[in-house]
Amino acid sequence: MAIKSVQYMQHTFNISYEILNPQAKVDLIVLHGWGSNKNIMKSVFSPYMDSFRHIYIDLPGFGKSTCPLALKSSDVARIVELLMIHINASKDIILGHSFGGKIALLLNPKVLVLIASAGIKMPKPFSVQFKIASTKVFNFLGLKKFRSLFIAADAKDLSKPMYDTFKNVVDEDFSQEFSEYEGKALLCWGDEDTATPLSLANKIKELIKDSKLQVYKGDHFFFTKEAGDIAVRVEETFLASVAH
Repeated sequence: MAIKSVQYMQHTFNISYEILNPQAKVDLIVLHGWGSNKNIMKSVFSPYMDSFRHIYIDLPGFGKSTCPLALKSSDVARIVELLMIHINASKDIILGHSFGGKIALLLNPKVLVLIASAGIKMPKPFSVQFKIASTKVFNFLGLKKFRSLFIAADAKDLSKPMYDTFKNVVDEDFSQEFSEYEGKALLCWGDEDTATPLSLANKIKELIKDSKLQVYKGDHFFFTKEAGDIAVRVEETFLASVAH
């Protein structure tokens, strides 16, 4: 594990990363989802794809990486890009799970691997709309101590910068960015995913011209059991991109 200091928006971000197979010529950047970290992704994918140089990154505010101010996904992508410049990493293949999928898309790699990716805005159920409205009312009345009752599980116990980041990124819609992506994309999804439902995968597949969708049995974390098969498909997708 290493830590590199990245300067962005007049702040210092200490970004933790780890490189495996350092002599390999093709880079595979692996980005985790919200609330996760690089070690979880490394434990899943490091046994596979040893022809690639694996680069596992803790996104700002997660794992060992710091986040001193509120960000949008575009900011996170820029910070990752600055780190990649520091470590001389190429945008050959970028794999992202959930929130990490949005960052992977914004980095515009040659091969984009989306694992149950976020990035398409979903209509909020009434229960969520009620929580948002109630939180605004409590804040207006000066009753912020009740706010914790209505905060999403993903946002609880976060620092102020990370809570504000969560609010910034949770409703982003990158339909336009998906439609503008011109590389090869591999979409891997669980058929029982409730966080980013399979319907979102079908929308993304329609938006990205050169994309394939592989559906697996499982929920939002199906990939922990299917890493071997995903790895084979990533390698096939990369070889196809080189052949063109």
